Amino acid sequence: MGHRERAVHAILTSFCESGPMHDIRAIRENPAAFDAALARRGLPPASPAIIALDEERRARITAAETATAEQNRASKEVGAAKARGDDAEFTRLRSLVAEKKAEVARLTEEAKLKDAELFDVLLGIPNLPYPDVPDGQDETDNLEVNRWGSPRSFAFQPLEHYDIPAAKAGMDFESAAKLSGSRFVVLKGAMARLQRALAQFMLDLHVEEHGLQETWTPVLVKPEMMMGTGQLPKFAEDSFATTNGWWLVPTAEVTLTNLVNGEVVDESTLPRRYVAHTQCFRSEAGSAGRDTSGMLRQHQFEKVEMVSVTRPEDSDEEHRRMTRCAEAVLERLGLPYRTVVLCAGDMGAGARRTHDLEVWLPGQDRYREISSVSTCGDYQARRMNARYRPQGGGKPEFVHTLNGSGLAVGRTLIAVLENGQEEDGSVTLPEALRPYLKGATRITPTGELA
Repeated sequence: MGHRERAVHAILTSFCESGPMHDIRAIRENPAAFDAALARRGLPPASPAIIALDEERRARITAAETATAEQNRASKEVGAAKARGDDAEFTRLRSLVAEKKAEVARLTEEAKLKDAELFDVLLGIPNLPYPDVPDGQDETDNLEVNRWGSPRSFAFQPLEHYDIPAAKAGMDFESAAKLSGSRFVVLKGAMARLQRALAQFMLDLHVEEHGLQETWTPVLVKPEMMMGTGQLPKFAEDSFATTNGWWLVPTAEVTLTNLVNGEVVDESTLPRRYVAHTQCFRSEAGSAGRDTSGMLRQHQFEKVEMVSVTRPEDSDEEHRRMTRCAEAVLERLGLPYRTVVLCAGDMGAGARRTHDLEVWLPGQDRYREISSVSTCGDYQARRMNARYRPQGGGKPEFVHTLNGSGLAVGRTLIAVLENGQEEDGSVTLPEALRPYLKGATRITPTGELA
């Protein structure tokens, strides 16, 4: 068993007694609705296997409880038999106590095994799409709901970012390949400065105008944290693990969301709105041959990530709010984009509804994803056992979690370069970035800020 497999196995073992990702009672009460929701994702029915395991588990728990009661009764009667000198009854009862004790131990162990099997099944089942999510199986069925800005009309053939003269001087793929292999880049000079300015601009906008709390978090996390947000075990091959059991985060969603892992927070502290700028790491295991040129799909990249933790009744409005926060970044930079609602079959496993923002890239003559803003309902909260205590009293309830890119910094860099390129090979920079670049308005064809 390799290191990655051992890590995933350890998660399953350590979490087999915790709460499931889906409400087992809801599945028992309406299995048809559960399977219908999975069918919208293109998945086969799961309720028969879940209910069968649940019934087997509960049957053993009930049997163990019955055997425990019988053991207790026999234990009480042992003393009475001894007191009255009934040796035969004393011997029979003592044997019965031992028999019931062994039976309880066996049934309890069988119940734990069934519990682990049930947990394993539930762990691999994705979130259920909200009813308002469009039906469909791939990106062709996504629904456009907003479009902002008009793609610029060029008097020349626009280039992709890595061919623009202003960018080529500071975008070194050869050195990166020598250092680390394919799908890495070394940024120098104006390109490194521009990437830093973009991240700083995004953070300032989200903190000063959108009210998010700037947060700095580790990029190495325990496997339980990856499981809490749904990256493990299903997407283990898409991430990087260290030899000592840590995982490199594919997004700050992992760390920001897990800030409430295992917590019962006061309702008065909700919503919690976080933003973080981090390095992110993805193996891109399932993307062989896709976007191999340039910076569009890298193993290491930067992202400004937004996460909200809310009460259930507030999560839909929070989803709209977070989408507007991401859209505002593109609008301030003057980058044309469109917003689409992903269909049920195209959503990530942890999402109940996802809004994708797609920025216009003239070098590719198409819109490309630059942000996904998703509401997860209580799916992640159940995995993390994250709850809130209602102000009016009562039993703690699961929070709702949301996440979204605000934005992917490297892809925003690409969009700025391609949309601002000029015929002489220079790039005109968005006005919003000029305070972060000491007033520079352009990058010259030789790669200098000017």
